[in-house]
Amino acid sequence: MGRGSGIAAAVGEWVRANEDTVTQWRRHIHAHPELSHEEVATTAFISEVLSEHGLNPVPFPGTGLYVDLGPGDGDRLAFRADIDALSVAEISGLEFASGTPGVSHACGHDVHATICMALACALAELDLDYGVRIIFQPAEEVMGGGAVDVIRWGGLQNVSAIYALHVEPSLRVGQIGVRTGAITSAADVLELEITGPGGHTSRPQVTADVVYAAGAVITQLPALLSRRVDPRTGTVAVFGAVEAGGAHNAIPKSARLKGTIRTSDIATWRAIEELSSELIAQIIAPTGCEFELNYTRGVPPVLNDDVATALAVEAGRSVDPHAVVATPQSSGGEDFSWYLEHVPGAMVRLGAWDGKGDKQDLHQGDLNVDEKSIAVGVRLFGAVVEKYFAAVASDAE
Repeated sequence: MGRGSGIAAAVGEWVRANEDTVTQWRRHIHAHPELSHEEVATTAFISEVLSEHGLNPVPFPGTGLYVDLGPGDGDRLAFRADIDALSVAEISGLEFASGTPGVSHACGHDVHATICMALACALAELDLDYGVRIIFQPAEEVMGGGAVDVIRWGGLQNVSAIYALHVEPSLRVGQIGVRTGAITSAADVLELEITGPGGHTSRPQVTADVVYAAGAVITQLPALLSRRVDPRTGTVAVFGAVEAGGAHNAIPKSARLKGTIRTSDIATWRAIEELSSELIAQIIAPTGCEFELNYTRGVPPVLNDDVATALAVEAGRSVDPHAVVATPQSSGGEDFSWYLEHVPGAMVRLGAWDGKGDKQDLHQGDLNVDEKSIAVGVRLFGAVVEKYFAAVASDAE
């Protein structure tokens, strides 16, 4: 069984036999959400469950943990679950809704964690010939988040491939969305302060109008990027916050802008900071204002490896011949991308819509993931293990 044969069936049987228990794990995590880098109780709960099933979880120096299964040496196949919650008030009305005011699992990380817990516990009952590592990562939702820490802490040591999934409320439960190449986008943050001497709105010619300069940046930067960057890269700049002045007849001394720049292309991402700074300088120069740009590089796009994605497709179709569907690229960022800078792997979308009513969206307080998706995710990952082990055994022959 350890070389692939029968692993998927055994994992499927385990999750069917333990469905109620697994559902309660999810509801416990959902009811007790914790923000990034604060997942102390969540880490303790996951560790307790894994230990009860005969596993030896290893805590990370901060929050989060990992657990190894199978032989103690050699390469490992890894799976990653993120465990942090968001600063979003829950309005779902669920009986097990968040008990923490203003914090909720509005991105489905409770489901991701539960799927990986169930996978670990199911595999713990098998005699594996090859190694598996399951990573419960903290702080996915913050810039410069937990993936970088996990890698620095040695989480990828001896890992030869890694997989992850993300709930997708636009897909019906049972569907598995796949995409080769970029499945998410890079997401950087820019904060711009524009300054001038200030003045009266009746005499803009004797001062430097920071509000006018801010408006020019807001409208011209996205437009110029559309002419300086290949449109096929999906590069877009959007400002989400603007602050300037307080009086109708006074030109203020400063204006502040905050926004994001996103792109699906890794080469563009590596060059976009310098280009953005150059364009902002050119836009502001005619106004006579000064500026200071604070540009924060976020995460690169999640670039799904061709071979790893093909294996995920094969695994998904073994769960259900009709499960696998093509999924569009998301403009959102995901720090799973950092793992794929080091080892091949793939992220897939896990259908979470129950087929009733309007489709919801992530990062919204009314998100209600259909719990039937949990078993689908566990079975998918069990099939990935089987297919991957079979491929390793075939290569070794």
